[in-house]
Amino acid sequence: MRRPLFRLPSWLPVDGYILALVGTVALAALLPAAGPAAAVADGASTGAVALLFFLYGARLSTREAMDGLRHWRLHLTTLACTFAVFPVLGLAARGLVPYVLPPNLYSGLLFLCLVPSTVQSSIAFTSIARGNVAAAICAGSFSSIVGIVVTPLLAGLVLHGGGFSAHSLVSIVCQLLLPFLAGQLLRRWWSKRGRAVGVPPDGVRGSVGQGGGGRREGDFIVRHKKLLGFVDRGSILLVVYAAFSAGMVQGIWRQVSPLRLLCLVGVEAVLLAAMLTVTSYGSKRLGFPRADRIAITFAGSKKSLAAGLPMASVLFGAQAGLAVLPLMLFHQMQLMVCAVLAKRYAARADAEEAPDASGRGQSGPPPVTRSSGSPRTSGPATEALVPRTRESSASVRARR
Repeated sequence: MRRPLFRLPSWLPVDGYILALVGTVALAALLPAAGPAAAVADGASTGAVALLFFLYGARLSTREAMDGLRHWRLHLTTLACTFAVFPVLGLAARGLVPYVLPPNLYSGLLFLCLVPSTVQSSIAFTSIARGNVAAAICAGSFSSIVGIVVTPLLAGLVLHGGGFSAHSLVSIVCQLLLPFLAGQLLRRWWSKRGRAVGVPPDGVRGSVGQGGGGRREGDFIVRHKKLLGFVDRGSILLVVYAAFSAGMVQGIWRQVSPLRLLCLVGVEAVLLAAMLTVTSYGSKRLGFPRADRIAITFAGSKKSLAAGLPMASVLFGAQAGLAVLPLMLFHQMQLMVCAVLAKRYAARADAEEAPDASGRGQSGPPPVTRSSGSPRTSGPATEALVPRTRESSASVRARR
């Protein structure tokens, strides 16, 4: 297996992509695009945003989100945390202006509260914590689909004085909605083509040909997943470079001091702690089982950097540089905090499932239950029954 050319050490608690974003910001500070180069960078950024949402629509399985609607209480809880509780906390932070946060940083903080939940990291942390991974997949996908429409609408209400200009509305439709819908239509065409050659559609697993796993022939997204991942992240870096270059040319960075940035980090730490508390204890009070509570905690308290950055470039234009800074900081913070939290959930699950060697709290050996004709055991009873079964089988053959 070929190893990657560069890999961050496991002890470094920083996402490698965040380092790439920081490097892009530094490049924009040292070599900002100005004059004719600024026009080229702006046009390339516009095309990159459209490409991002086209690929976003092509990758996102609407079937998975719709199939998970039977867990409607879980999805409503996650959506309420993402698009109701988060914005309420963001509006409550308006009292910090101008004493703690300047108005431009507060706009970015409020935009952060409107962004949909992330998908990949929510699934990863839910899996580590032994939670309901299927629910996390559906909740993240459903939040992303809803966010395509709800995030621009909420931004128009709370950031732009109750509505959009005609230019902003056209930009949202042309750069966000239409490419996303085109990607979804192309995905449906791929699914129909896959069914025509006898391959299961989206969401159906199976063994197909030699590859297995329900992989569709001709599915460009599946076959070039790694390449498109580089295109995805490279497009976001281009959007960030264009936004921060415009900010450098206009001199908006002179309005922010290091002390204000430290205050922003503190406010975001409080915001993340509040959302983790609301999702964890709120889901427990609502009666969700442990696995569902873990999915709600991670899906309802996180924000998507991949969806938020291109949206900010459309909604804020030349002011997007400072608007995306709170989202970038929050993204790194949520990765670090949720990684620690997921490991604690996993350790707690291991402690609960481990057999009690001292026998305290148990009146006898673990019960052995049978269902559908197949023995099902738990704890050390499984290991005890296996050799006995083999011995009895051997004795029967000897007697015969």
